This record gives sequence, structure tokens and C-alpha cells, in this order.
Amino acid sequence: MNTPRSGRPGHPALSRPDGTPPRVLVVDDDPDLAEVLSGALRYEGWDVRTAGDGAAALAEARDLVPDAVVLDVMLPDTDGFEVLRSLHTVQPQVCVLFLTARDAVEDRIAGITAGGDDYVTKPFSLEEVVARLRGLLRRAGMARQTEEGPRLSVGDLVMDEEAREVTRAGELIELSPTEFELLRFLMRNPRRVLSKAQILDRVWSYDFGGQAHVVELYISYLRKKVDAGREPMIHTVRGAGYVLKPVVR
Repeated sequence: MNTPRSGRPGHPALSRPDGTPPRVLVVDDDPDLAEVLSGALRYEGWDVRTAGDGAAALAEARDLVPDAVVLDVMLPDTDGFEVLRSLHTVQPQVCVLFLTARDAVEDRIAGITAGGDDYVTKPFSLEEVVARLRGLLRRAGMARQTEEGPRLSVGDLVMDEEAREVTRAGELIELSPTEFELLRFLMRNPRRVLSKAQILDRVWSYDFGGQAHVVELYISYLRKKVDAGREPMIHTVRGAGYVLKPVVR
């Protein structure tokens, strides 16, 4: 989990203008949450450090000079707003993504007023945090996207994102728009177990009012098209979710 990568398979990597990975500082006094977050960001290929309080955050920021900071509002020695003001003296252009409690509306307003760029509320999905940070870095001009072409490949399954065509072993597979988006999400995360909640968030968006059974339904549609008559690539992990894996021969 801690080994830097060049971006997830099929997921365009971001890099700084000088070609080095984006530098991100995660500040949260919950060590488990900080580790999960930092692991997800390292999986993107980014240079990530963590801090558990405001003083440690400033020390790490002086050394790392981060491009972006994921900053909890509530810290044991100060609050995130004070840390943000101090951070701006170290790195005036740093992007800041605040973590706030779901019901703390005043924190969200205060964070943006203090100079924060965005916020997510707890509990949150890792996909959302990564997407928000990618957007902030691109808009700030601190990172460029390294395109390796619009094709995703997992084993003999290939997706052309521009043409919106999918083939397996060279055979064309016809998909509906929703099936295409679901498969794209699976192919961008090969060998990674994705929960129904993560799939609902990504494929049907956060305001989708349906239930998890819609995921089961569309997974069954995909299986009939992608795995029919072939060794299966789409697997159910009981109690956890679904995973797309290439066939091992």
C-alpha cells in the first residue's frame, strides 16, 4: 500500500510541472483514518506524508512544501483554520481540502472563508477525496495529466473510452450507457474489491435514491455480456462487494 505507483491501471496519472509526483499532506488526529487516506493517495502515485496535529502539520509542510493538504477541522492542539493560516505562510498557493463533521455547516462556511478550496464531510468515500484532490490540483495548475491513451485493458478485456467500445478477446460487447460506466469503474480498479456503496457513489452519483439491489442487477447484466461462455472476470466477494480480475492461465 505504501509503495508509490505511477497511477492506477487505466487511470491517467497526475504529475507536477517538473514531472515529479504531486505532494500531499494528510492532517488528522485519527491514525487509522490518516493511514487509509494516505494509502489511497499513494496508490495514485503521489508523494504523501501525514501529521496528527497542527504543530506536526506545519513541520511536515516546511519540509515537504505540499501542493495540497487534506486537513481535519478538529485537531488536538488547534483547529484546521489556524493551521491553514500558518500553511499559507509556508506555501501560499497550497490547495486545501477540509474534512468536516456532516452536521457542522458553520465549519464548512468558515473553512471556505478562511481560504480553503473545498471540503468533504465525514463519513466520506475515498473515491470522492481522490477526485476532489485531482480536480483541485488540475485547476490550480500544479499538476498535469499524463495521458496514456483512452484505452483500458484488464486481461483480454479492452475498453476504448473515446469510441465507447468494449471487446473481450477481440469480440465486440454491446453495453448500455450505465453498463459501460459500471464496467469502466471496475476496469479502473482491477483486483480491487469495490463495495456496493462505492459503486453507487461513482456510477449513479451521490443523489441517487435507489437501493443497493440496483448494483446487483447491473452486475448480473455485465456478467451476461462480459463473462458469458468464458472464464469469469467479475467476482463477488461475499459481504464486501465486487472485483474485476484478469483470468489466470
